[in-house]
Amino acid sequence: MPKSNAGPDVISVRIPSRLDLLSVLDHVAQALCERMELDSEESSKVTMSVIEAGTNAIQHGHNRDATKFVDIDFQIFPDRLEVEVRDLGKGFDIAMVNGDVTSPEHLFDLRGRGIFIMRQCMDSVDYTFGPDGTLCRMVKHRPRAAEAAGA
Repeated sequence: MPKSNAGPDVISVRIPSRLDLLSVLDHVAQALCERMELDSEESSKVTMSVIEAGTNAIQHGHNRDATKFVDIDFQIFPDRLEVEVRDLGKGFDIAMVNGDVTSPEHLFDLRGRGIFIMRQCMDSVDYTFGPDGTLCRMVKHRPRAAEAAGA
């Protein structure tokens, strides 16, 4: 990792809203996790979260309209990876998805687990809703040992 104060390395990906293109995000996220020397468990958490955020943008933000694009920025800092997923959707009521999806009354729900999974896997998950669409911002910190080694 560069030691300068020039800011993070940024990798930007833009895909049409097609579920079959989520594998592109998976490959990029996996490569960045390897670069950051995250172990396989942490890498799986990051890639799963990126796929969930991309799926939500495609299905809910764009209703699978392939003429609309999902923009993803991966920002690599010395101590963390920040991922921003943007769509043109109007957003949603975050309070409606804050419940416990593991409770007995929700065990057989067909939907509603994506944000829960992302929050369990990442260090933070935040949403911003505005006139230009929805932004999902996720952060995963590097383990202290790798950070101290200067990797």
